[in-house]
Amino acid sequence: MKQDIHPEYHQNAKISCACGNEVTVGATIEEISVEVCRVCHPFYTGKQKLLDAAGRLERFKKRAESKTAIASVRKGKKAKNVVRAAKRKQKEAAE
Repeated sequence: MKQDIHPEYHQNAKISCACGNEVTVGATIEEISVEVCRVCHPFYTGKQKLLDAAGRLERFKKRAESKTAIASVRKGKKAKNVVRAAKRKQKEAAE
């Protein structure tokens, strides 16, 4: 077996959560920072909480709104044909 290949083990590594909770465990890293822990996680607390990481929730809502808008406009037609028809109507209204 190879010698000296294992990382250094810290007996009192500190894990700190965004909610302020701190836990001491053994790990190969001295300090660990996490966003959600057992004290603030919705599964363990029973409270509904939306976790948004880097605006993903807004992007999902925006994508969902655009898909429902397209679906309501389509009604069996292709999206390109709907856009072309709308442009024709705008041209006719302008003339």
